[in-house]
This record gives sequence, C-alpha cells and structure tokens, in this order.
Amino acid sequence: MSSLLEKEKDLYSAILTLKTQEDCAAFFRDLCTPSEIRSMRERWLVAQLLYKGDMSYRQIHEETKVSIATITRVARFLFHEDYSGYRLLLKAISERGLNK
Repeated sequence: MSSLLEKEKDLYSAILTLKTQEDCAAFFRDLCTPSEIRSMRERWLVAQLLYKGDMSYRQIHEETKVSIATITRVARFLFHEDYSGYRLLLKAISERGLNK
C-alpha cells in the first residue's frame, strides 16, 4: 500500500514540473477522460463562485447547470473539510490577482 502512496506523491511531483498551461492541458488530456476533465472544470468553477460568496447554490446551479449535489460537495470541501486544497489555491490566485 505504501507503494501506491509513493506513486501518488510521484504524480503530484510530476504535475509540479509542468511549466505551461499547454503542457498541463496535454498531460491532463492524456491522464483523464473528457468526462473527468469536465467534472474537474465544473467543480473548479463552482469553487470559484462559492469563494466569491455572492451567489446562492440555486443561482450557481442556474448559471452553470452543475447539480446541487456537486455544488454542496464542493462547498463542504471548500468550507468545512481540513484538506484546504480549494482554499489554498483560491487564496493564492486571489492574492496574485489571477482570479477572473
């Protein structure tokens, strides 16, 4: 089992070596199915909208067509779980003025 954990860490290290958006896109297109990429893209959009804090779940659903269940799950990880992945990245891009 620790070997799988090491391989997971290897994957994260490999992703950190990507230098451009194009390289990142090429890697993720190889790694993920179009459906998986769409799901990640939807979750990321929902996380950004939730982080801004000016839309209800219903409004986010109406604008994005993402299910309420997905919006709720993203909100749970964004605001209540200890992983802090969404918050870490959203804060970093906000501080760098990269949020749109």
